[in-house]
Amino acid sequence: MPILPQIGPMDVKMCAVKRLDCIVRTNKVEEIKSALEEVGIFGLTTEPVRGHGRQQGRTEFYRGSAYSINLLPKARIELIVRDDQVEPAIEAICAAARTGEIGDGKIFVADVLDVIRIRTGERGDAAL
Repeated sequence: MPILPQIGPMDVKMCAVKRLDCIVRTNKVEEIKSALEEVGIFGLTTEPVRGHGRQQGRTEFYRGSAYSINLLPKARIELIVRDDQVEPAIEAICAAARTGEIGDGKIFVADVLDVIRIRTGERGDAAL
């Protein structure tokens, strides 16, 4: 097994990748995944989350009593893409997730300092 070189904090250079964190409706995850695959992006992570934004929750009735649900179920999708894939990814996500109604979600874009593939030790966009 090869031994990977040790690096210090000064050796890390900003690689040309971004992280997209998307909060979307739970029923749109499969459509978003398909739309991303069409533009050549295959790796993503999803998890169920609950949130509160402009949608302000909703009121439900149970056995004649009204109660308010303030934290609505959403899905969080996280993906790491090369800089040249950011705009196609955003366009694909928006097209697949948009219903035109409040609560469609948000996309947050952040720089990624480094990416390391654990199995091979590859770094940067080669590790994607």
